[in-house]
Amino acid sequence: MYVCPRAPRAGQGREPPLTVHHLDQLLLVCSLVLLVAVAAVRISSRSGLPSLLVYLGIGILMGQDGIGHIHFNSAATTQVIGYAALVVILAEGGLGTKWKEVRPVLASASVLATVGVAVSVGVTAAGAHYLVGLEWRQALIIGAVVSSTDAAAVFSVLRRIPLPARVTGTLEAESGFNDAPVVILVVAFSTAGPVEHWYVLLGRILLELAVGAAIGLAVGWIGSWGLKRVALPASGLYPIAVLAIAVTAYAAGALGHGSGFLAVYLASMVLGNAKLPHWPATRGFAEGLGWIAQIGMFVLLGLLVTPHELGEDVWPALVIGLALTMVARPLSVILSLAPFRVAWQEQTLMSWAGLRGAVPIILATIPMVNGVAGSRRIFNIVFVLVVVYTLVQGPTLPWLARTLRLGEKGEAADLGIESAPLERLRGHLLSVSIPEGSRMHGVEVNELRLPTGAAVTLVVRDAKSFVPLPTTVLRQGDELLVVATDPVRDATERRLRAVAHGGKLAGWLGVSGATAWR
Repeated sequence: MYVCPRAPRAGQGREPPLTVHHLDQLLLVCSLVLLVAVAAVRISSRSGLPSLLVYLGIGILMGQDGIGHIHFNSAATTQVIGYAALVVILAEGGLGTKWKEVRPVLASASVLATVGVAVSVGVTAAGAHYLVGLEWRQALIIGAVVSSTDAAAVFSVLRRIPLPARVTGTLEAESGFNDAPVVILVVAFSTAGPVEHWYVLLGRILLELAVGAAIGLAVGWIGSWGLKRVALPASGLYPIAVLAIAVTAYAAGALGHGSGFLAVYLASMVLGNAKLPHWPATRGFAEGLGWIAQIGMFVLLGLLVTPHELGEDVWPALVIGLALTMVARPLSVILSLAPFRVAWQEQTLMSWAGLRGAVPIILATIPMVNGVAGSRRIFNIVFVLVVVYTLVQGPTLPWLARTLRLGEKGEAADLGIESAPLERLRGHLLSVSIPEGSRMHGVEVNELRLPTGAAVTLVVRDAKSFVPLPTTVLRQGDELLVVATDPVRDATERRLRAVAHGGKLAGWLGVSGATAWR
């Protein structure tokens, strides 16, 4: 956890102040790193190499063993910045999580994030103790650290693979939920003195999860209620407000002795499913911040590691990783999902898709900050484990999904609707984009059957705009401007999504409006 640095004593040297010249150098280095990282995303997407490994490589190249010769060894700074980055990543992931996919698997994901974590910690710690010879405290710390699936890795990898909604929803919700209990366990195992009894730890975990969930849901609901009823003077203020609400949920949850990570994820999920104004702009802004957080976090972790010290820890990392990947993770999935009758193919994929990334490496800084004996070795083992098994698991997930016949054919993209409130007119201007494969293609404007108080006022087609007639036939690629009064705004959007999914014969709520809802 964050510890405020002590003020230097009299006679001790102080750090030189940051000057404009230093700022210029820092901005140059940071901008070049971002540009290289952005280019690396393109390379990694083509090669199948997870981008996090590219970012770690950039950090290592900049470090003391690389060409940059930057000496950086502050675990406390890395932990604080890593926590901040994780808050942004969880917020971005929550904003993109669809409630219709998570709701059916909420119970199974919750069990996987709690019972599954406990099973994984126990099995992995036993492997670290009996196979590698680590003493029990170190083994338990490693078991807890690597039992958390990484939200950034899961969100970035799974959303590129056409998997069944139940699998994607379970894994995304698990990665958003399981950080909270893991952080509690790592802090407990890293604290000086005897480790608390299991029932005390269990009570703390349940209490912090309950407090974090309550605060996150409350902040998300209040924030979405306010944003839908207050017309801000500029569209660019909506993304800022949404991210500020998400960060507020984290801070309130942490200061309220609950799980801030669970709070920010749930608050963001509420906001992401609340039909907020200017939603595409908000989503794009959050995605950009998420990329910056990932790049900064991984590069910093690459700077912290010292490659020439990793040699003797490669073999222990491979053994512990094998116990985690082949025994602990499959066993935790089987035991957690046993009451939910999940097909063995889906269990197999979930077992292999327990992706690790920056989160375990960040958590490995906690024992370093707390001064646990052997903490540097713990960090090195976790670093090697994450790099090796991410390199193995990430690129093979699409192949495994195809082998298990779990890949789904791509569906038509959901109808893009952006809402801009018209405060003085007491209405909303809906910007609607008709994607490829939408069943709104071929529907006449009058066949939309919009509620009274809503009308299509403009159509943009092939870079030309015109006022449509009732008999105008809509096409793929069209952009529509729909004006709706406040009372029928929600009904108008439901009807548009229903037609997009069910065609002109869709009922008033669509081919069941729930399937068309975000």
